[in-house]
Amino acid sequence: MDIFGVLTMIGGLALFLYGMSTMGDGLVMLSGGKLEKILEKMTGKRIMALLLGAFVTAVIQSSSATTVMVVGFVNSGIMQLSQAVGVIMGANIGTTITSWILSLAGIDGGNVLLKLLKPSSFSPVLAAIGIICTMTGKDGSKKKTIGTILLGFSVLMFGMETMSSAVSPLKDSAAFTGMLTAFSNPILGMLAGALLTAVVQSSSASVGILQALCISGVVSYGAAIPIIMGQNIGTCVTALISSIGATKNAKKAAFIHLYFNLIGTIIFMVLFYAANHFLNFSFMVEEASAASIALIHSIFNISSAVIMFPFANLLIKLASLTIRDEKSLNEKENASTVLKGLDERFLETPAFAMQLCKNTINEMAEYSRKTILLAMEIQNEYSESKFDEIEELEQTVDEYEDVLGSYLVKLAGKDLSTDDSHLLTIMLHSMTNLERISDYAINIAEVIKKMHDQGLSFTDKAKLELNSLSVAVRDIINLTMVAFENEDAEKAFDVEPLEEVIDDLVLDMKQRHVLRLRSGICSMEVGLYLEDILTYYERVSDHCSNIAVALIEIPADELDMHKYLGVTIKGSNPKFQEEYFRLKQVYILP
Repeated sequence: MDIFGVLTMIGGLALFLYGMSTMGDGLVMLSGGKLEKILEKMTGKRIMALLLGAFVTAVIQSSSATTVMVVGFVNSGIMQLSQAVGVIMGANIGTTITSWILSLAGIDGGNVLLKLLKPSSFSPVLAAIGIICTMTGKDGSKKKTIGTILLGFSVLMFGMETMSSAVSPLKDSAAFTGMLTAFSNPILGMLAGALLTAVVQSSSASVGILQALCISGVVSYGAAIPIIMGQNIGTCVTALISSIGATKNAKKAAFIHLYFNLIGTIIFMVLFYAANHFLNFSFMVEEASAASIALIHSIFNISSAVIMFPFANLLIKLASLTIRDEKSLNEKENASTVLKGLDERFLETPAFAMQLCKNTINEMAEYSRKTILLAMEIQNEYSESKFDEIEELEQTVDEYEDVLGSYLVKLAGKDLSTDDSHLLTIMLHSMTNLERISDYAINIAEVIKKMHDQGLSFTDKAKLELNSLSVAVRDIINLTMVAFENEDAEKAFDVEPLEEVIDDLVLDMKQRHVLRLRSGICSMEVGLYLEDILTYYERVSDHCSNIAVALIEIPADELDMHKYLGVTIKGSNPKFQEEYFRLKQVYILP
């Protein structure tokens, strides 16, 4: 094999790895986070966790991706170790599907129908369809994603064919044959398989490389079997790396994956080579085929899952002995479970990460709503405990904005679908408005606290007017949060007339306040406090309006929201006018 053959083999390997990565990314994106959501929700029973782990891995074509996802779930507190162990076992079964697909490249001879199953026959057609979908589909669209998957598969198969062709001359090389014979030693073969898989970070890819060598007829069963065993150990490296810096339980999940594969490999190797010692299997010196590699891979992974399934709790105990818990009183006091759920591991599955972000911002919205409603409560009857609760809630909302904002910025750099990209824009815009609403809630509470400390109070008329305004503000808050959490643009449109009515109420109250000042009914000091509260309530309704407008289909290049509101919604829209005049009759100052 000359230098050109070596370059061809390297090029084929590069295309194979790139194609597998591209196809896997496309499959993950096409799933739209639904598979991950199912995995998160439906792993209560261990057998169900195993089946779901196998299904998800078969779809996204990567046990490493599934295992890393599980480490992220456990790190976030979303999944327990007892659930994770089942998913990990299932992932090892699901990954065998890839080897069966790749084994099609080994089809040789036969009738026309059989030849059509050979990837070299149908890959060019898939590549043509894929490039058409990619070039004609919009960024983030399902059409373009399908095109990416087809192109990835075609490149993968082309790379596999190229590798097989490049190494074919090595069949007659005594030096190369001698090197592979060395891998017939179980220990050396396992180490080679583990090292290869650790380098390429994918057991599916390393099995595919082995299948490519088998197609050229240079690998015997004696060399292939220990290499396959080692590949199952090498794939654990990805999860172990992912667990660095994670919680103790996340590290345990990674070690469960390692111990599951390690113990399964030891059991299989001991039983198989003990049987070979006494029976002397004749097929060990025969050339292995791509299909036989897939079969061995499947038998081992399925057998390991069946044997180890009843002892899942022992795997958890073994991982717990390796990673010992440290006593900590504040482990759960640093952040909420939802914030912990924004794990950077999920950035590799953007659609699922978007769902986590939506759940997080919905919780942030609820905290913001609760903060302003509590401020309204102490407006009528001051309470030190409620004031402290408002301060705590406001700090929580600030924490949400910091963590969620940073996460969304990272997510914005990923390949998002059109819908997810639009949702991300809405969340980035709304997050600031939600935080500002909680700020005004604490501002209102501080005004009430000052008045309480100074022994001041509003006049009876001012209290009645404030209560009427509070009802309108409470309703616009509730309406906005329902529209936001459900992404309901139609309900968001109803926010605008109410916001305009609140503006009218505030203006009317300020005019009444001036009359009371002139007549001496209200003092100047109390009057200034009232002015502040009215301003804060008006700004709360303005931020509700901003959130509502973000939900309504605003053109991407529209920068002036107030202009958009004036021209598109409030200008001469009959629906707006009708709802505005109706609400004017509902919200009336006493």
